[in-house]
Amino acid sequence: MNKLYIGNLSESVTPEDLEKVFQDSKISFTGQFLVKTGYAFVDCPDDQWAMKAIEAFSGNVELHGKRIEVEHSVPKKQRTRKIQIRNIPPHLQWEVLDGLLAQYGTVDNCEQVNTESETAVVNATYGTRDQARQAIQKLNGYQFENNSLQVSYIPDEESVQGGQQGPDNGKRSGYGSRGTPRQGSPGSGGPHKHQHADIPLRLLVPTQYVGAIIGKEGATIRNITKQTQSKIDVHRKENAGAAEKPISVHSTPEGCSAACKMVLEIMHQEAKDTKTAEEVPLKILAHNNFVGRLIGKEGRNLKKVEQDTDTKITISPLQDLTLYNPERTITVKGPIEACCQAEEEIMKKVREAYENDIAAMNLQAHLIPGLNLNALGLFPPSATSGVPPPPQGNSAAAAPYGSFGQTPEQETVHVFIPAQAVGAIIGKKGQHIKQLSRFAGASIKIAPPEAPDSKVRMVIISGPPEAQFKAQGRLYGKLKEENFFGPKEEVKLETHIKVAASAAGRVIGKGGKTVNELQNLTAAEVVVPREQTPDENEQVIVKIIGHFYASQLAQRKIRDILAQVKQQQKGGFHQHHQHSQQIQHSQQQPEEEEAVSQSQPPPPQPQQLEQQAGRRK
Repeated sequence: MNKLYIGNLSESVTPEDLEKVFQDSKISFTGQFLVKTGYAFVDCPDDQWAMKAIEAFSGNVELHGKRIEVEHSVPKKQRTRKIQIRNIPPHLQWEVLDGLLAQYGTVDNCEQVNTESETAVVNATYGTRDQARQAIQKLNGYQFENNSLQVSYIPDEESVQGGQQGPDNGKRSGYGSRGTPRQGSPGSGGPHKHQHADIPLRLLVPTQYVGAIIGKEGATIRNITKQTQSKIDVHRKENAGAAEKPISVHSTPEGCSAACKMVLEIMHQEAKDTKTAEEVPLKILAHNNFVGRLIGKEGRNLKKVEQDTDTKITISPLQDLTLYNPERTITVKGPIEACCQAEEEIMKKVREAYENDIAAMNLQAHLIPGLNLNALGLFPPSATSGVPPPPQGNSAAAAPYGSFGQTPEQETVHVFIPAQAVGAIIGKKGQHIKQLSRFAGASIKIAPPEAPDSKVRMVIISGPPEAQFKAQGRLYGKLKEENFFGPKEEVKLETHIKVAASAAGRVIGKGGKTVNELQNLTAAEVVVPREQTPDENEQVIVKIIGHFYASQLAQRKIRDILAQVKQQQKGGFHQHHQHSQQIQHSQQQPEEEEAVSQSQPPPPQPQQLEQQAGRRK
């Protein structure tokens, strides 16, 4: 959408005044300025020029005594649920922004836009048009850490024309669009030709070598593309003035590795010819969500790659992560051949982590109907492409948590966190825990310490399944961000859920069979402590220990078992009740019984669940 709306104009403003403003800032436009009383319209050559105009002028330029406002021109009939938030402080954490957006409704999708500005730009999709309208009214001009937010509609041209998803316009470079295949990757209708097409190889190269990589009139990079059968994007405009620039390589794993080797050879030759550096390390960018599994427990995975390839590998610290930069830099030092071998091993681990996440998200989407994985902010944009939509309707196979429009059952979970992390979870004046509670739609409380020297504290989370997924996911993420777990550790927490004492046997199974299967299928440690004394509600504790996905899958499977027990108990009651009536020969008609929840879907077979969830090593 290239048409701009220019608002807050003085009545004396003329087309010539606006032309001069654009020309002085060297912003291209096409056609004439259509000036009305207090506002005007103009077309730009393309969306990039439109974005430049918005960033340059909106709230920054004064014309005839009034600061003009510039945004995409959106007709009323095209005002959809999508909005764009500009001028966001680049260091802002995702959860803070999520909390702000969540004040005005349910955010279905939130993703960063790649621009040349120093501040961040984010596109968000609300659950309804009214929520989007309210967010624009409240957030436009909102002061956030000395930055005045600029918010406007994004016209959803595809939906106006009857489509479902617009093109991937300017999203963070190197990742495909959410929910639809990236252009040039296999279509969603047929089998995927390349299993790893959605994870590009992202390299970080010194700016001084970019020219050599591209070559005269692009000849060198065309040669690399042709020989490796890959698509290569050099993001020269990203991070203007930075000493290093990212390069994205889209291909098969073999194609990515071949391109990596050619780029590395070019850089080494250029460094030798220009005598600018004695050593040129290989730098790979990977989303933070995958790095923990690359490192492995106590750094074992990373150490093995170093030993196998005879290289030295370091990873940038978590403190470098911001809303504007969710990637970490993996630096590999060694000879070219050794670095290339390390790249193959590193990207193999990253792709495995990606596939495990997709499988786990796929399972969560079917276990929790309506769960919107895109809005959680737990995964990079590429991790949600190819995820099937959540089950629709109220079929028995798709609605294990209530049927016929019933509200999902509330759950209470106790999560144990390091005692020293309590301050970070609560935040200044309770700001963080309040934002987290609003975002997740859950009640979140921190229990008092059991003893003065307690090393852990209990976080009590109450809410439906989707709220649990969101709240617990952000809890895990916050602990990692704040370095309460080492850079070479994956966050593993102990979680307790209470079950009826009469149902504990079903969780354990005959001879411990069920609990052992749970552990094998979810990769979580599941323990039902023996000789527990039931509490006042006749409930006992089930302990779950594991990383986020393992814990979530174990929780959901246990809830499935409990729901089946509950349903069987209801069925038994109805049979007993009807039998009693027959014995008494009652003349009265039994009262109309409430609709019984639909039956649970059969539990997945072990092979199926392993394929979906993947086991974390």
